[in-house]
Amino acid sequence: MQIIQDRRALHRIPELDKNLPKTIGYLKSRLEGLSCRVFSPMEGAVCAFFDFGAGQALAFRADMDALPVAEENCNDYTSSHPGCMHACGHDGHMAILLELARRMDRKKQNTWNILLVFQPAEETTGGARELCETGIFKEFGVEAIFGLHLWPGLEKGLVASRCCELMARASEVTVDVYGKSAHIARSWEGIDALMAGTEFYRRAGAMEAAVPPSVFRLLKFGRFESGSVRNALSAHTHMEGSLRAFQDAVFDAMKDSLYAIGRELEQETGCTVKIHINSGYPAVLNPEGLYNRVRACADFPELDVPAMTAEDFAFYQRYLPGIFFFLGTGDSPALHTSNFDFDETILTKGADFFENLAVNFQ
Repeated sequence: MQIIQDRRALHRIPELDKNLPKTIGYLKSRLEGLSCRVFSPMEGAVCAFFDFGAGQALAFRADMDALPVAEENCNDYTSSHPGCMHACGHDGHMAILLELARRMDRKKQNTWNILLVFQPAEETTGGARELCETGIFKEFGVEAIFGLHLWPGLEKGLVASRCCELMARASEVTVDVYGKSAHIARSWEGIDALMAGTEFYRRAGAMEAAVPPSVFRLLKFGRFESGSVRNALSAHTHMEGSLRAFQDAVFDAMKDSLYAIGRELEQETGCTVKIHINSGYPAVLNPEGLYNRVRACADFPELDVPAMTAEDFAFYQRYLPGIFFFLGTGDSPALHTSNFDFDETILTKGADFFENLAVNFQ
Protein backbone atom coordinates (compact mmCIF):
# COMPACT_ATOMS: atom_id res chain seq x y z
CA MET A 1 0.00 0.00 0.00
CA GLN A 2 1.30 3.43 -0.92
CA ILE A 3 0.40 4.89 2.47
CA ILE A 4 2.63 2.34 4.19
CA GLN A 5 5.42 2.89 1.66
CA ASP A 6 5.23 6.62 2.40
CA ARG A 7 5.38 6.06 6.14
CA ARG A 8 8.41 3.79 5.87
CA ALA A 9 10.25 6.09 3.47
CA LEU A 10 9.70 9.02 5.82
CA HIS A 11 10.65 6.94 8.85
CA ARG A 12 14.05 6.25 7.30
CA ILE A 13 14.90 9.97 6.98
CA PRO A 14 13.96 11.65 10.30
CA GLU A 15 15.02 15.29 10.63
CA LEU A 16 14.74 17.89 13.38
CA ASP A 17 13.02 21.23 13.91
CA LYS A 18 12.89 23.20 10.62
CA ASN A 19 15.95 21.57 9.06
CA LEU A 20 14.01 19.05 6.96
CA PRO A 21 15.49 18.96 3.44
CA LYS A 22 15.02 15.24 2.79
CA THR A 23 11.53 15.21 4.28
CA ILE A 24 10.52 18.23 2.20
CA GLY A 25 12.01 16.67 -0.90
CA TYR A 26 10.08 13.46 -0.38
CA LEU A 27 6.77 15.23 0.25
CA LYS A 28 7.15 17.40 -2.82
CA SER A 29 8.03 14.38 -4.95
CA ARG A 30 4.79 12.65 -3.87
CA LEU A 31 2.69 15.77 -4.44
CA GLU A 32 4.12 16.57 -7.88
CA GLY A 33 1.72 15.75 -10.66
CA LEU A 34 -1.36 16.04 -8.45
CA SER A 35 -3.94 18.72 -9.21
CA CYS A 36 -2.83 21.00 -6.41
CA ARG A 37 -0.66 24.03 -5.87
CA VAL A 38 2.42 23.07 -3.81
CA PHE A 39 4.24 25.85 -1.95
CA SER A 40 6.24 26.66 1.20
CA PRO A 41 4.80 29.53 3.28
CA MET A 42 7.71 29.40 5.77
CA GLU A 43 11.01 27.64 6.39
CA GLY A 44 10.56 23.90 6.67
CA ALA A 45 6.87 23.83 5.73
CA VAL A 46 5.08 22.34 2.71
CA CYS A 47 1.48 23.11 1.75
CA ALA A 48 -0.77 21.70 -0.97
CA PHE A 49 -3.93 23.52 -2.05
CA PHE A 50 -6.71 21.80 -3.95
CA ASP A 51 -8.96 24.40 -5.58
CA PHE A 52 -12.46 23.08 -6.27
CA GLY A 53 -13.84 26.55 -6.89
CA ALA A 54 -15.54 26.66 -3.51
CA GLY A 55 -15.92 29.81 -1.48
CA GLN A 56 -14.11 28.46 1.57
CA ALA A 57 -11.58 25.81 2.53
CA LEU A 58 -10.88 23.17 5.13
CA ALA A 59 -7.31 22.61 6.31
CA PHE A 60 -5.69 19.37 7.46
CA ARG A 61 -2.37 19.37 9.30
CA ALA A 62 0.48 16.89 9.75
CA ASP A 63 3.67 17.59 11.71
CA MET A 64 6.99 16.74 10.08
CA ASP A 65 9.84 16.86 12.58
CA ALA A 66 11.38 13.95 14.44
CA LEU A 67 13.10 13.62 17.82
CA PRO A 68 16.77 13.38 18.87
CA VAL A 69 16.29 9.74 19.88
CA ALA A 70 18.48 6.81 18.83
CA GLU A 71 16.21 4.11 17.40
CA GLU A 72 16.46 0.61 18.85
CA ASN A 73 14.11 -1.06 16.35
CA CYS A 74 15.76 -3.19 13.72
CA ASN A 75 13.84 -3.59 10.46
CA ASP A 76 14.09 -2.57 6.83
CA TYR A 77 12.79 0.95 7.52
CA THR A 78 14.84 1.78 10.63
CA SER A 79 16.11 5.36 10.80
CA SER A 80 19.14 5.98 8.61
CA HIS A 81 20.05 9.09 10.62
CA PRO A 82 21.95 8.09 13.79
CA GLY A 83 20.56 9.68 16.93
CA CYS A 84 17.36 10.80 15.23
CA MET A 85 14.03 8.99 15.02
CA HIS A 86 10.34 9.46 14.28
CA ALA A 87 9.48 8.40 17.81
CA CYS A 88 6.24 10.40 17.96
CA GLY A 89 4.45 9.13 14.87
CA HIS A 90 4.88 12.20 12.69
CA ASP A 91 5.89 9.94 9.82
CA GLY A 92 2.45 8.33 10.10
CA HIS A 93 0.74 11.72 10.20
CA MET A 94 2.48 12.77 6.99
CA ALA A 95 1.63 9.48 5.27
CA ILE A 96 -2.05 10.01 6.11
CA LEU A 97 -2.01 13.49 4.58
CA LEU A 98 -0.26 12.24 1.44
CA GLU A 99 -2.99 9.61 1.06
CA LEU A 100 -5.62 12.30 1.52
CA ALA A 101 -3.90 14.30 -1.23
CA ARG A 102 -4.15 11.38 -3.64
CA ARG A 103 -7.83 10.92 -2.82
CA MET A 104 -8.61 14.60 -3.30
CA ASP A 105 -6.74 14.51 -6.61
CA ARG A 106 -9.20 11.90 -7.87
CA LYS A 107 -12.24 14.04 -7.09
CA LYS A 108 -13.75 16.21 -9.82
CA GLN A 109 -15.69 18.37 -7.39
CA ASN A 110 -15.98 19.02 -3.68
CA THR A 111 -17.96 21.32 -1.42
CA TRP A 112 -14.76 22.69 0.09
CA ASN A 113 -11.36 23.68 -1.20
CA ILE A 114 -8.74 21.68 0.69
CA LEU A 115 -5.48 22.98 2.16
CA LEU A 116 -2.98 20.37 3.37
CA VAL A 117 -0.43 21.71 5.84
CA PHE A 118 2.82 19.86 6.54
CA GLN A 119 4.26 21.69 9.54
CA PRO A 120 7.79 21.71 11.00
CA ALA A 121 9.01 22.29 14.56
CA GLU A 122 6.14 20.77 16.53
CA GLU A 123 8.60 19.22 18.96
CA THR A 124 10.67 22.37 19.46
CA THR A 125 9.53 25.95 18.94
CA GLY A 126 5.89 25.47 17.96
CA GLY A 127 5.87 25.77 14.18
CA ALA A 128 2.08 26.05 14.21
CA ARG A 129 2.27 29.56 15.64
CA GLU A 130 4.60 30.75 12.90
CA LEU A 131 2.44 29.16 10.21
CA CYS A 132 -0.57 31.07 11.50
CA GLU A 133 1.44 34.28 11.30
CA THR A 134 2.11 33.74 7.57
CA GLY A 135 -1.54 34.54 6.81
CA ILE A 136 -2.18 31.43 4.70
CA PHE A 137 -5.43 30.56 6.44
CA LYS A 138 -6.92 33.96 5.67
CA GLU A 139 -5.48 33.90 2.15
CA PHE A 140 -7.16 30.58 1.32
CA GLY A 141 -10.41 31.25 3.18
CA VAL A 142 -9.96 28.40 5.69
CA GLU A 143 -13.02 27.95 7.90
CA ALA A 144 -11.65 25.14 10.08
CA ILE A 145 -8.52 23.03 10.57
CA PHE A 146 -8.25 19.39 11.61
CA GLY A 147 -5.38 17.28 12.89
CA LEU A 148 -4.73 13.96 14.60
CA HIS A 149 -2.07 12.16 16.58
CA LEU A 150 -1.23 8.47 16.81
CA TRP A 151 -2.16 7.37 20.33
CA PRO A 152 -0.85 4.29 22.18
CA GLY A 153 -3.33 2.75 24.59
CA LEU A 154 -6.35 3.67 22.47
CA GLU A 155 -7.95 0.79 20.55
CA LYS A 156 -6.07 0.06 17.35
CA GLY A 157 -7.46 2.00 14.37
CA LEU A 158 -10.02 3.89 16.46
CA VAL A 159 -10.39 7.65 15.98
CA ALA A 160 -11.54 9.43 19.14
CA SER A 161 -11.72 12.88 20.65
CA ARG A 162 -13.67 14.93 23.16
CA CYS A 163 -15.33 18.33 23.36
CA CYS A 164 -13.45 21.18 25.06
CA GLU A 165 -10.38 19.93 26.99
CA LEU A 166 -8.26 17.46 25.00
CA MET A 167 -4.57 18.26 25.63
CA ALA A 168 -3.04 20.45 28.31
CA ARG A 169 -1.30 23.77 28.41
CA ALA A 170 2.17 22.77 29.56
CA SER A 171 5.01 24.86 30.93
CA GLU A 172 8.37 24.02 32.43
CA VAL A 173 8.94 25.14 36.02
CA THR A 174 12.48 25.75 37.28
CA VAL A 175 13.11 26.69 40.91
CA ASP A 176 16.46 27.68 42.41
CA VAL A 177 16.78 28.25 46.14
CA TYR A 178 19.99 29.97 47.30
CA GLY A 179 21.14 29.82 50.92
CA LYS A 180 24.49 29.84 52.70
CA SER A 181 26.61 26.82 53.41
CA ALA A 182 28.05 26.11 56.83
CA HIS A 183 29.39 23.04 58.62
CA ILE A 184 26.52 21.22 60.29
CA ALA A 185 28.34 21.53 63.62
CA ARG A 186 27.90 25.29 63.27
CA SER A 187 24.66 25.20 61.29
CA TRP A 188 23.40 28.41 62.86
CA GLU A 189 25.96 30.26 60.75
CA GLY A 190 24.36 29.09 57.51
CA ILE A 191 21.03 29.29 55.68
CA ASP A 192 19.72 25.84 54.75
CA ALA A 193 18.69 25.76 51.07
CA LEU A 194 17.77 22.08 51.31
CA MET A 195 15.25 22.66 54.07
CA ALA A 196 13.81 25.67 52.24
CA GLY A 197 13.61 23.71 48.99
CA THR A 198 11.86 20.83 50.71
CA GLU A 199 9.32 23.22 52.17
CA PHE A 200 8.76 24.80 48.75
CA TYR A 201 8.12 21.34 47.31
CA ARG A 202 5.68 20.51 50.12
CA ARG A 203 3.72 23.76 49.83
CA ALA A 204 3.58 23.57 46.03
CA GLY A 205 2.14 20.06 46.25
CA ALA A 206 -0.43 21.15 48.84
CA MET A 207 -1.45 24.08 46.65
CA GLU A 208 -2.04 21.80 43.66
CA ALA A 209 -3.95 19.28 45.78
CA ALA A 210 -6.27 22.04 47.00
CA VAL A 211 -7.60 22.69 43.48
CA PRO A 212 -11.03 21.04 43.13
CA PRO A 213 -10.80 17.48 41.73
CA SER A 214 -13.16 18.42 38.89
CA VAL A 215 -10.52 20.81 37.50
CA PHE A 216 -8.00 19.07 35.24
CA ARG A 217 -4.51 20.24 36.22
CA LEU A 218 -1.06 18.97 37.13
CA LEU A 219 1.97 20.26 39.03
CA LYS A 220 4.80 17.78 39.50
CA PHE A 221 8.57 17.96 39.97
CA GLY A 222 10.80 15.30 38.45
CA ARG A 223 14.19 16.64 39.49
CA PHE A 224 15.41 17.81 42.91
CA GLU A 225 19.10 18.40 43.67
CA SER A 226 20.67 20.01 46.70
CA GLY A 227 23.97 20.22 48.51
CA SER A 228 27.36 18.69 47.88
CA VAL A 229 28.49 16.88 51.06
CA ARG A 230 26.79 15.21 54.04
CA ASN A 231 28.24 17.42 56.76
CA ALA A 232 27.53 20.88 55.38
CA LEU A 233 24.31 22.80 54.91
CA SER A 234 23.25 23.09 51.31
CA ALA A 235 23.80 26.47 49.69
CA HIS A 236 21.70 25.69 46.64
CA THR A 237 18.61 23.64 45.80
CA HIS A 238 17.54 23.13 42.19
CA MET A 239 14.14 21.78 41.13
CA GLU A 240 12.65 21.09 37.71
CA GLY A 241 9.00 20.29 37.07
CA SER A 242 5.95 20.93 34.95
CA LEU A 243 2.77 22.95 35.40
CA ARG A 244 -0.19 21.88 33.26
CA ALA A 245 -3.79 23.02 33.05
CA PHE A 246 -6.50 23.76 30.49
CA GLN A 247 -8.11 27.06 31.46
CA ASP A 248 -5.77 30.05 31.47
CA ALA A 249 -7.34 31.31 34.71
CA VAL A 250 -6.43 28.04 36.47
CA PHE A 251 -2.93 28.05 35.03
CA ASP A 252 -2.32 31.69 36.00
CA ALA A 253 -3.66 31.18 39.54
CA MET A 254 -1.35 28.21 40.12
CA LYS A 255 1.61 30.09 38.63
CA ASP A 256 0.94 33.11 40.87
CA SER A 257 0.71 30.78 43.87
CA LEU A 258 4.16 29.36 43.13
CA TYR A 259 5.64 32.85 43.10
CA ALA A 260 3.81 33.64 46.34
CA ILE A 261 5.25 30.53 47.99
CA GLY A 262 8.70 31.66 46.91
CA ARG A 263 8.23 35.09 48.47
CA GLU A 264 6.94 33.56 51.71
CA LEU A 265 9.97 31.30 52.02
CA GLU A 266 12.36 34.15 51.35
CA GLN A 267 10.86 36.02 54.30
CA GLU A 268 10.75 32.96 56.57
CA THR A 269 14.15 31.43 55.82
CA GLY A 270 16.41 34.17 54.50
CA CYS A 271 16.99 32.21 51.30
CA THR A 272 16.69 33.71 47.85
CA VAL A 273 14.12 31.91 45.67
CA LYS A 274 14.27 32.25 41.89
CA ILE A 275 11.39 30.80 39.84
CA HIS A 276 11.17 30.57 36.07
CA ILE A 277 8.04 29.36 34.29
CA ASN A 278 8.16 29.38 30.50
CA SER A 279 5.17 30.10 28.28
CA GLY A 280 4.95 26.60 26.74
CA TYR A 281 2.13 25.60 24.41
CA PRO A 282 -1.51 26.58 25.02
CA ALA A 283 -4.15 23.96 25.73
CA VAL A 284 -5.82 22.03 22.90
CA LEU A 285 -9.48 22.92 23.39
CA ASN A 286 -12.00 21.57 20.88
CA PRO A 287 -14.70 24.28 20.52
CA GLU A 288 -18.21 22.99 21.17
CA GLY A 289 -19.87 24.48 18.06
CA LEU A 290 -17.37 23.05 15.60
CA TYR A 291 -17.17 19.79 17.55
CA ASN A 292 -20.91 19.27 17.18
CA ARG A 293 -20.70 19.98 13.43
CA VAL A 294 -18.02 17.32 13.11
CA ARG A 295 -20.09 14.84 15.14
CA ALA A 296 -22.97 15.35 12.70
CA CYS A 297 -20.94 13.86 9.85
CA ALA A 298 -18.39 11.63 11.59
CA ASP A 299 -19.05 8.80 14.02
CA PHE A 300 -16.36 8.48 16.67
CA PRO A 301 -16.25 7.68 20.40
CA GLU A 302 -15.77 10.42 22.95
CA LEU A 303 -12.98 10.21 25.52
CA ASP A 304 -13.90 10.49 29.19
CA VAL A 305 -10.85 12.48 30.25
CA PRO A 306 -8.29 14.64 28.45
CA ALA A 307 -4.58 13.94 28.04
CA MET A 308 -2.16 15.92 30.18
CA THR A 309 0.40 16.06 27.37
CA ALA A 310 0.83 19.10 25.12
CA GLU A 311 0.56 19.77 21.37
CA ASP A 312 1.23 22.90 19.35
CA PHE A 313 -1.98 22.31 17.35
CA ALA A 314 -3.34 24.59 20.09
CA PHE A 315 -1.88 27.60 18.27
CA TYR A 316 -4.13 26.92 15.27
CA GLN A 317 -7.16 26.83 17.56
CA ARG A 318 -6.30 30.28 18.86
CA TYR A 319 -6.22 31.58 15.30
CA LEU A 320 -9.16 29.74 13.73
CA PRO A 321 -11.62 26.98 14.70
CA GLY A 322 -10.02 23.54 14.84
CA ILE A 323 -10.59 20.03 16.13
CA PHE A 324 -7.89 17.55 17.12
CA PHE A 325 -8.28 13.76 17.25
CA PHE A 326 -6.40 10.69 18.47
CA LEU A 327 -5.84 7.64 16.25
CA GLY A 328 -5.32 4.52 18.36
CA THR A 329 -2.23 2.35 17.95
CA GLY A 330 -3.42 -0.20 20.52
CA ASP A 331 -0.84 -1.88 22.71
CA SER A 332 2.16 -0.27 21.06
CA PRO A 333 5.29 1.12 22.74
CA ALA A 334 4.91 4.60 24.20
CA LEU A 335 5.48 7.78 22.23
CA HIS A 336 8.94 9.37 22.50
CA THR A 337 10.59 6.02 23.21
CA SER A 338 13.41 4.46 21.22
CA ASN A 339 11.32 1.41 20.28
CA PHE A 340 8.11 3.18 19.25
CA ASP A 341 6.42 1.47 16.31
CA PHE A 342 2.87 0.57 15.34
CA ASP A 343 0.64 -1.48 13.08
CA GLU A 344 0.70 0.56 9.88
CA THR A 345 -2.73 -0.65 8.73
CA ILE A 346 -4.26 1.93 11.07
CA LEU A 347 -3.05 4.72 8.78
CA THR A 348 -5.82 3.96 6.30
CA LYS A 349 -8.33 4.55 9.12
CA GLY A 350 -6.89 8.02 9.58
CA ALA A 351 -7.06 8.77 5.87
CA ASP A 352 -10.66 7.49 5.72
CA PHE A 353 -11.62 9.75 8.60
CA PHE A 354 -10.01 12.83 7.07
CA GLU A 355 -11.56 12.11 3.67
CA ASN A 356 -14.98 11.88 5.25
CA LEU A 357 -14.50 15.31 6.84
CA ALA A 358 -13.14 16.80 3.61
CA VAL A 359 -16.19 15.64 1.66
CA ASN A 360 -19.11 15.59 4.11
CA PHE A 361 -18.41 18.35 6.65
CA GLN A 362 -21.25 20.87 6.69
